Amino acid sequence: MLLRFRVANHRSIRDECELSLIGSEPGVSGGRPTGLRHAEQEVSALPVLGVFGANAAGKSNMLSALRDMRAAVRTSFADWAKTPGVPRKPFKLAPAYAEETSLYEVDLTLGRSRTRFTYGFELSDERVEAEWLHAYPQGRRELWFDREAGRPDAEGGEFVFEGEGFKGRREDLVALTRPDALFLSTAATLNDPQLSALHRWFLDNLWLVTPGADVEHRTRWTQELIERSANEAYRERIISLLAVADLGVTGMDIDQESGAVRLRHRTADGTETSLDFLTEESFGTHAWFAFLGPMLTVLDKGAVLLVDELDSSLHPTLAAEVVRIFQDPKANPRNAQLIFTTHDATLLGSEVLERPLGREQVWIAAKDRSGATEVYPLTAAHPKDGENLERGYLRGRYGGVPRVSAGEIARELSWQEEKATA
Repeated sequence: MLLRFRVANHRSIRDECELSLIGSEPGVSGGRPTGLRHAEQEVSALPVLGVFGANAAGKSNMLSALRDMRAAVRTSFADWAKTPGVPRKPFKLAPAYAEETSLYEVDLTLGRSRTRFTYGFELSDERVEAEWLHAYPQGRRELWFDREAGRPDAEGGEFVFEGEGFKGRREDLVALTRPDALFLSTAATLNDPQLSALHRWFLDNLWLVTPGADVEHRTRWTQELIERSANEAYRERIISLLAVADLGVTGMDIDQESGAVRLRHRTADGTETSLDFLTEESFGTHAWFAFLGPMLTVLDKGAVLLVDELDSSLHPTLAAEVVRIFQDPKANPRNAQLIFTTHDATLLGSEVLERPLGREQVWIAAKDRSGATEVYPLTAAHPKDGENLERGYLRGRYGGVPRVSAGEIARELSWQEEKATA
């Protein structure tokens, strides 16, 4: 499970920002036991975390940072040598940050033993400037490797290994690691058994759902899952989730040659009729169908799903139901996690939706006057017990909302119109 993510100097994120999925205690806000202990207390991990904020506040950049970290682990060894430099996106509103490194770090638990790992790296435009991996078996810290470009210890080179935690072919792997490639990527490519397990986590996690053009790809994803599944129960699972969304769906037909999907709908006279998926189904049906493939994949794998603008992909009622699915231990028995961005304040609490998020699952993204993104937990604003979080957020009590007074935009347009016709 993912416990924490740190990033700095990435897009609008200038200074270090952190998202923490560590809960206050198991059971609170759906927190799941991790098997870890800190200060004699059991550590829990949250299954859901939502990042709220105004347009252009940098919410999406937190998710893109996670995806860029995943891409670096997956591709640095094979692809980065094909083009000059290291792909990264430093903060551009202060030119000096082009010379600063970009930081990415995760804390996670891995394997049946639920061992905690901290893995991270720093990148410049030319190379990997630093990289580290710490393991905590039985709660004790082991430094598997620490890499630092230009390390003054000439004898050891830029790599340091301590103890016997990492048992791989250290000298061979160091010799094959290019300056512009991650040691983790290199070792996994060369089938190191210990580091391949961590590398596999990045391959199997951090699936990203975005609105708009991504819908077509995700629709094919859902369709292919149905076609590949030899289990009729899987198709029924899709149908039941479509029906729960109150779309009138009663069944599904798939053309064996073309793979085209036709959903069957209940008619007014109690019979059924099928509609062509591409031309006759509504946008809402397309959006929910496209969401099911990634969601079910992540739930089945116990992985981490990233959703950018959850409210743009789904109706607020369905968005709240997705949150509840990940919160429910029976619907989510493998401890999959959902991290999403949204503008939808109804998820913070309404009489209709019955707030699906706990207050420690809510984070706020905002930009300061220099254009840099800040990310902080809602709890930092110290909301009172029983406080209406939806109303407090919309009134700007916690930050993360546009600094626009009522009618300001309309007045600006009126002034521009008067100016143009004067």
